[in-house]
Amino acid sequence: MGELRKIIHIDMDAFYAAVEQRDNPELQGKPVIVGGSPQGRGVVTTCSYEARRFGVHSAMPAARAIRLCPHAVFVRPRFDVYRSVSRQIRAIFHEHTDLVEPLSLDEAFLDVTANKRAIPSATLIAREILRAIYDRTGRLTASAGVSFNKFIAKVASDYHKPHGITVVTPQQAQAFIAALPIRKFFGVGRVTEEKMHRLGIRSGADLLPYSEEELVRHFGKVGHFYYRIARGRDNRPVQPHWIRKSIGKETTLQADIDDVDQMLAILTALGEKVVAYLEREKRQGHTLTLKVKYHDFQSVTRSVTLPEPVQDLETLLDHLPRLLAATDAGPRKVRLLGISVSNFSDEGGRRVRLRQLPLPLEPPPSASGFRDACPVTADGF
Repeated sequence: MGELRKIIHIDMDAFYAAVEQRDNPELQGKPVIVGGSPQGRGVVTTCSYEARRFGVHSAMPAARAIRLCPHAVFVRPRFDVYRSVSRQIRAIFHEHTDLVEPLSLDEAFLDVTANKRAIPSATLIAREILRAIYDRTGRLTASAGVSFNKFIAKVASDYHKPHGITVVTPQQAQAFIAALPIRKFFGVGRVTEEKMHRLGIRSGADLLPYSEEELVRHFGKVGHFYYRIARGRDNRPVQPHWIRKSIGKETTLQADIDDVDQMLAILTALGEKVVAYLEREKRQGHTLTLKVKYHDFQSVTRSVTLPEPVQDLETLLDHLPRLLAATDAGPRKVRLLGISVSNFSDEGGRRVRLRQLPLPLEPPPSASGFRDACPVTADGF
């Protein structure tokens, strides 16, 4: 068996909204919604914790968000600013290790097993990183999960948001996984969750008694993954230069919709994120693909390959209405929408995956800094 890895998952807290509150003191302490206008077909890109307390979340139509939180302040996203801050944060990561796998502008895995400063404790490194982010970015906060594999580290980073650290040692892993709601497992969406519930599987503890063969029979090939992860096994390495063949974003809607204008508003918000990542990764793709999942879970895709590469939001918006019109969306209700760009004209690029923003578990920290409640364990975690 190889050396036990030490993995940190860093996740910025309400990143876009926090940057807006930092740059405009009048927004501090107020419910801030970053996204489109509530008077039009705008969609929430992200929102501050003050807004989340009213039930506002990403990908929600802005018109609904303003009904839930009438005193919210709406701000148009400034992706150039977010990218600049993200580069600043990533530079902090690289002070400790070059094994940094970005998942988005505000999220990354770090392998600190053999780190540049020879610090034996991943918990201490996570503390240093969170303090450095807080001090150098004007009090922006992040949360961290520390463990021996990527799955547990990622789930752990959500436990003490905002501005907290959660450590799961190898000795604690089985109990940690057993207590996880099944929806927290990677790849478990609403449909799979409902199927698991019918089998009496509501947590990691319920999943554990099932054999690998049984899980494969019920869920197909992903059953192998469920079997391993229920036992804390995740051997995926942190990959700083893993090249992906497409860059995209999709969202499962809170409720099925048949309003085409609302669909286009949601696709516009998704398109903003896709273009931001294309720009950040300096990639240009010629093929634009729309994904639609209907209310009955049937999925379709529609694609167009362009002579000139997709490199701005206007290009996406020129083609999305036609792609959507080529589906049955509207007459048939839709539960998921997605956009991706592929067929890249370059050989470079890095992996990009967008996150789902979690609901806050605790109130925001005071200006004194993050909650420092994690002891450094004797085994170096």
